[in-house]
Amino acid sequence: MEIRERPAAGSLEEAAALLGIPAAGIVKTLVVKRSDDTYLFALVPGDRSISWPKLRAVVGVNKLQLPDPERALAATGYERGTITPVGSTHDWPLYADERIVGERVAMGAGAHGYSLFVDADDLIRAYGAVVADISQPLP
Repeated sequence: MEIRERPAAGSLEEAAALLGIPAAGIVKTLVVKRSDDTYLFALVPGDRSISWPKLRAVVGVNKLQLPDPERALAATGYERGTITPVGSTHDWPLYADERIVGERVAMGAGAHGYSLFVDADDLIRAYGAVVADISQPLP
């Protein structure tokens, strides 16, 4: 893993430009709330979004949603835009989109103005992530 300092970015696209990588090279770590008030992490390439039907099917539930910023902070210890499973206050299950397999990716590093670079395969292995097709093209 490598943590790289960069100027604060207002968007994923801006962060990618600052790092000199395509948007797909940044993996969004999305904390997702289940109906029983537990959470999971979904890792999705920056040029894609969660496919809710696909993710629900893989998780085996009928309802999932993104929590509000306060609940996301309480669930992870990180503000939106900085969320990473690495060092999270809770060890939530990890679901990784199959498109990140074999890639070196950038992701949130727990604080604004920093990016964490990691080999996705190492992250998947370390967290026992479920790898599946859980994303769709951005609208």
